[in-house]
Amino acid sequence: MVKRGRIVAFFLLLVLVGSVIGVFTNPITKDIKLGLDLQGGFEILYEVTAINDDSVIDRETLVSTVSALNKRVNVLGVSEPNIQIEGDDRIRVQLAGVEDQSNARELLSTEAKLTFRDVNDNELMDGSSLAEGGATQSFDESNRPSVALKLRSAEQFREVTRQIVDMYPQNMMVIWLDFEEGVDSYAEESQKPNPKYLSAATVGEVFNTTDVQIQGGNFSVESAKELADLLNAGSLPVELEEIYSTSVGAKFGETALQKTVLAGIIGISVILIFMLVVYRLPGLVAVVTLSSYIFLILWVFKMMNGVLTLPGIAALILGVGMAVDANIITYERIKEELKLGKSPMSAFRAGNRNSLSTILDANITTLLAATVMFVYGTSSVQGFATMLIVSILLSFLTAVFGTRMLLGLWVSSRYMNNKPHLFGVKKEEVLDINQTDEFTEPPNKYENVDFVKHRKKFFILSGVLITLGIIVLVTFRLNLGIDFASGTRVEVLSETSLTAQEVTEELDSMGYAPKDIVLAGANNEIAVARYLEDFSQEEIAEIKSGIAERYGSEPNVSTVSPTVGQELARNAFFAILIAAVGIIIYVTIRFEWLFALAAIVALFHDAFFIVAFFSLVRLEVDITFIAAVLTIVGYSINDTIVTFDRIRENLKKKKKVKTFEDLAEVVNKSLQQTFVRSIYTVITVVFAVLALMVFGSESITNFSIALLVGLVVGTYSSLFIAAQLWLIWKHKQLMKVKKAPVEDPEPEV
Repeated sequence: MVKRGRIVAFFLLLVLVGSVIGVFTNPITKDIKLGLDLQGGFEILYEVTAINDDSVIDRETLVSTVSALNKRVNVLGVSEPNIQIEGDDRIRVQLAGVEDQSNARELLSTEAKLTFRDVNDNELMDGSSLAEGGATQSFDESNRPSVALKLRSAEQFREVTRQIVDMYPQNMMVIWLDFEEGVDSYAEESQKPNPKYLSAATVGEVFNTTDVQIQGGNFSVESAKELADLLNAGSLPVELEEIYSTSVGAKFGETALQKTVLAGIIGISVILIFMLVVYRLPGLVAVVTLSSYIFLILWVFKMMNGVLTLPGIAALILGVGMAVDANIITYERIKEELKLGKSPMSAFRAGNRNSLSTILDANITTLLAATVMFVYGTSSVQGFATMLIVSILLSFLTAVFGTRMLLGLWVSSRYMNNKPHLFGVKKEEVLDINQTDEFTEPPNKYENVDFVKHRKKFFILSGVLITLGIIVLVTFRLNLGIDFASGTRVEVLSETSLTAQEVTEELDSMGYAPKDIVLAGANNEIAVARYLEDFSQEEIAEIKSGIAERYGSEPNVSTVSPTVGQELARNAFFAILIAAVGIIIYVTIRFEWLFALAAIVALFHDAFFIVAFFSLVRLEVDITFIAAVLTIVGYSINDTIVTFDRIRENLKKKKKVKTFEDLAEVVNKSLQQTFVRSIYTVITVVFAVLALMVFGSESITNFSIALLVGLVVGTYSSLFIAAQLWLIWKHKQLMKVKKAPVEDPEPEV
């Protein structure tokens, strides 16, 4: 008898989940902070140097500098700024949503050291004489904007003005901002139409007051208020030098957000439809749990106060493709049990039990790669890694426990009894349970495919391709982006189609002839110019102003110094190396060292092909490329672990292995049993990657291409390289054991 209460409970949970998602999704997404690549803004890595020979750069100095920078950011009215100390002498500043980026950068890096001097440039008083918050925007007697200063001591100002009066007829007080000893002088600046000093006023009498006014500086109300705010924020105790920066125009950010969200909707929708078509009722459960998974990711990200970046959205979309893997593994195991003639309840329990360790191992290895990515990545890569880590943890929660609960309601209702088609299993595939035992294998359409027989052909194919890849790399080398080669990258966005010649001429007219121009976008509306030099703050401001005037929107500009470029390259190498070592250790502990060795060889095989492909087609290699390689490392080991887990299970069933043929039978059977899962999983992730590549932002196109190549090669290596390598090495190990003088010559596995 069907227990309808369980079915009613399922639909009530469905309504509850749908209602929660419908009510809370919009408020949650509105509250999530967007990164500068989605709303415009800039990121700068400053190298902190001493302001003079007596200064020392220590932790206290860095904290003081961050405090001063925060005060200046408050002047800009930027919400949620991110200013962090990195290492012993660096500070990273991230400001999203800044309208006037050039002005903001200047405001941040200005020392803001106020000094009062005589005409001979002798310092009489400095900014420490100002009262707390003592600068305000004001107006002079002629109603022109000025800056009013409130001093701490009237007595000090009386002494200063007495010294000035005594210098008659050169009795002038000159007020400077960031006076440079040996470079600036009143004598020279006074001859210029726009002198560097703020004001120079004649002092005809001694003043006993704390009120001073800076006037005659051709102030506007805005510039006078900005100067007052800057003085109130205080001077910096150090000098700041930009060694890395990236800025994103607001229009670029808005366009990137719209395109990538559209790509996400399309990619996720295709994945959900695929699950419904292939797995029927369990597919519906997967749709519910995946929808819950996406909602939970957004909610957790908001609760973490995380910053959503363009790579972060890409990680969310990819996460859906990877999360469905747990469903596919479980559903395929349930289908195998059903084919053996078991009842839905028995098949459900056995399928969940047998798939749990596989899912756990696969997720932990991917988590290792994501963690390494977070530790060694820059801000954008860290955003990708953060989202990937959250995705992995939550996918385990929803795909394992959520699926068990919801599908368990249908199974325990007995509605699915004698209805294998609801799981996607044909009746003719179901065996009579009375004629099966623990060694009976379920029907498999690939049971006649011999994966092991052609192993030498696959080894030769990979060997030839690797040789060709090495030749390509030696001949063409990698097309390194500025992240690794240093230099500057300018990305121009236009309402109409662009040509390389047009953009080159435009930049050349500004005095910035590029090394090369690459066009992008569906209609060539984006042009990317590269330079070998890392531009200064002033040069970046000039380029942004000129491009905005010509094309109507500010360009994206990224600049990397040689020092930072070398560090990024070194970190990328260590990231891949540490991820590989971590995976070796984990797989050795969970399986054995031969499995680990085979897995790592397959991973380097996959990574090499991605690198060789990028060298061949001359795509730019940047920091997100490393994120793609690490993602494939995690994904590929995920796929390989599933196969290894089945090999281990089948070895236990066989109990004793005596010959190469015995080993080959186990490997073949394992690959046949996991083949459908491998294909289905790669298909779902490919859906997500293709959506990103076709509909997503051009900024992550190369990232998507690297993922696509890695997915194809990773699936190939999991099926035809890793398991076959283990087979050969394991056989050699068995032969050594067999020849050893032991009581029982038959090796046990």
